[in-house]
Amino acid sequence: MKSAWWKITAIVLLAYTLIIGLLMDVPRLAILNETIRNLFFHVPMWFGMILVLLGSMVYSIKYLRHHRIEDDIWANELTNTGIVFGILGILTGAVWAKYTWGDWWSGDPKQNAAAGGLMFYFAYVILRGAFKDEEQKARISAIWNIFAFAVFIPLIFVLPRLTDSLHPGNGGNPGFNAYDMDSKLRMVFYPAVIGWTLIGVWFAQLRVRAKKIENIILEND
Repeated sequence: MKSAWWKITAIVLLAYTLIIGLLMDVPRLAILNETIRNLFFHVPMWFGMILVLLGSMVYSIKYLRHHRIEDDIWANELTNTGIVFGILGILTGAVWAKYTWGDWWSGDPKQNAAAGGLMFYFAYVILRGAFKDEEQKARISAIWNIFAFAVFIPLIFVLPRLTDSLHPGNGGNPGFNAYDMDSKLRMVFYPAVIGWTLIGVWFAQLRVRAKKIENIILEND
C-alpha cells in the first residue's frame, strides 16, 4: 500500500483534471475561447514528456557508469513513454492549431522543432533494434539517448524563441501568464502536470516489470 500512494494520486489528479478542466468556467480570451481548455492536456503532456525523457537520460548516464542492465531497461521504457507523450502532444496541438490558427499544421517553428526533436527519439528506437548484443545495444543507445536529449531541449525551448512563432511565449508573443487574468486555470494546470507525469512513470514502471519477466523467461528456456 505504501508504494501505491503516488499511483492513486495520479488517478485522482487526472480525474480532477478531466472533470474540472472540462466543466469549469474559462476566460473568453481572443481567438482561444473554449479551446483554452487544451491547456490542461496538451501542455501538461509536453511537461510530462520532458520530465520522463530527463529521467531516461539520467538512467542512461547511470548505465554508462555502472553497466547495470536494469538502468538500461528503465532508460528505454522512459524513452518509449516520452515518445508516446510526444505523439499525443503533437496530436492535441494539431487539434488546438486547427481551431485557433486555422490549420492542423501551419509550419510554426515550434511545431517543426517538436516534430524534428521526436525524430531523434524514433532514431533511438531504430538504433536499439539494430544490435543483437545486449551490452552493445545498451551502451550505444545510452550514448545516443544523452545526445538526443541535449539536442531536443534547445530545439523546442530555444530555437523557436529566436524567430517568429504563433506559440505563446515565443517570437515576441506573450506567454499565458502575461495575459491570462483568471488564476483558476493554474488550479487545474499544475495538478495536470503532476498527474500526467506520474501516469508516465507508472506506464514506464509497468513496462519495466514486463521486460524483467520476459528476461527471466528467456533465461530459463
